[in-house]
Amino acid sequence: MNAIVTVVGQDKVGIIAAVCTLLAENNVNILDISQTILQGSFTMVMAVDVGAASVSIGELRDLLEQLGRKMGISIRIQREEIFDAMHRI
Repeated sequence: MNAIVTVVGQDKVGIIAAVCTLLAENNVNILDISQTILQGSFTMVMAVDVGAASVSIGELRDLLEQLGRKMGISIRIQREEIFDAMHRI
């Protein structure tokens, strides 16, 4: 099953490393990644495969949100089909 991870916040050293490390520790494969910095705001969107994850998507959501709080950024994960439905025009 694929999911979309979004990261938004003030740019700082280590955001990509921290998010990617947490995903790797939970056996989540990154399929695609896009990131940019616009006037100091960091944004990243990742397509990930959670099919072989060592935790449920709910547990992964909690872990990512905890990391986001610790770093002062917003990190969210949604199933790909929900993300696509929400962003369909």
